[in-house]
Amino acid sequence: MNQSLEDIIDRYDPTLPLEQASTIPASWYTDKRIFALEQATVFSRSWHFAARVDQLTKAGDYVTTEIAGEPVAIVRGSDDQIRGFFNACRHHAAAVMTEPAGNAPQMRCPYHGWTYSLEGELKGTPDFNDVCNFNRAENGLLPIETAIWEQWVFVRIENASGDAITLEQFVGDLVNQFKPFDVSSLHWFERRAYMLNCNWKVFVDNYLDGGYHVPHLHKGLDSVLDYPRYTIENGERFCLQSSPIVGGDDEEVGSARSGQRALYYWLYPNFMINLYEGVMDTNLVRPITVDRTQVIFDFYFTDVSETAREHNCASVEIGDRIQLEDLDICESVQRGLGSRAYKAGRLSVRREAGEHLFHRLLHAHLKTAL
Repeated sequence: MNQSLEDIIDRYDPTLPLEQASTIPASWYTDKRIFALEQATVFSRSWHFAARVDQLTKAGDYVTTEIAGEPVAIVRGSDDQIRGFFNACRHHAAAVMTEPAGNAPQMRCPYHGWTYSLEGELKGTPDFNDVCNFNRAENGLLPIETAIWEQWVFVRIENASGDAITLEQFVGDLVNQFKPFDVSSLHWFERRAYMLNCNWKVFVDNYLDGGYHVPHLHKGLDSVLDYPRYTIENGERFCLQSSPIVGGDDEEVGSARSGQRALYYWLYPNFMINLYEGVMDTNLVRPITVDRTQVIFDFYFTDVSETAREHNCASVEIGDRIQLEDLDICESVQRGLGSRAYKAGRLSVRREAGEHLFHRLLHAHLKTAL
């Protein structure tokens, strides 16, 4: 007999302290109803990374993406403002902007030629002169709440229940923590994307396990991190994992991951920022289906000149190597979550405080829909 969604969600107790807590139930990773509810709550009502500011430097630059199952277009207007829109024509719903990114003087739907300004206003409607009671001003592209933090454009699909939380409030103390890092001095270099046969939360759990898996899966990375001095600090909607960097046996990893400390930031629900000296990469975790996830890595460096290219490429390859190690274990976990032998697991007090925070935030979001 299938359990109700409410029963499945209530199997997790968010009030338990870390030393008594378990993970969310296995069914949260495998039940399609939970996945649909996450799209309607977690991914519709939170702020989400949608584009890099460097992709939108001049009027007409645009980026398309999908968030919470919704097609989204981010555009820099003629007035130099960056805006977000639902990328669905108001005539018959076709995508207006069909490329992942580009530049256009206006937004024109390829289906019937309806044309919108860079500010989303409906300007052209071919063969529509005889239509009665049609208000062009009310048929522009529907806007999406959009804001910028550091180098990134964020959007929020739905402002539920009059919740007026701004991006700055959502990010919280990260605003202050990032000021000394001078992130603007780091320049985008390359993007890589990976498809994983697992639920999106499996990847987030793996990221938030406080380095628990690093000595076992990432031998190269482990050689440069001071595992016993690895720390975990939770904010309201973020977690910072940090480790001193030490000299290790793996020279390739050591040359690519250097400095005083490694800083690993996670922002609820699915955005990670990894900082080393002169190097940063971000990870965006995109749910595709209940057991398919895309993870997008963007790599940044202080120096992106041709003379630094070989070093930067080597650093990207180190990131690729680490990601492939995570890919295998995440897919193994997903298979295990479907086993009758597994229901939930206990959490390490020393290592998994970030995962505990993630699960409690997730529970709170899902409960809003019940």
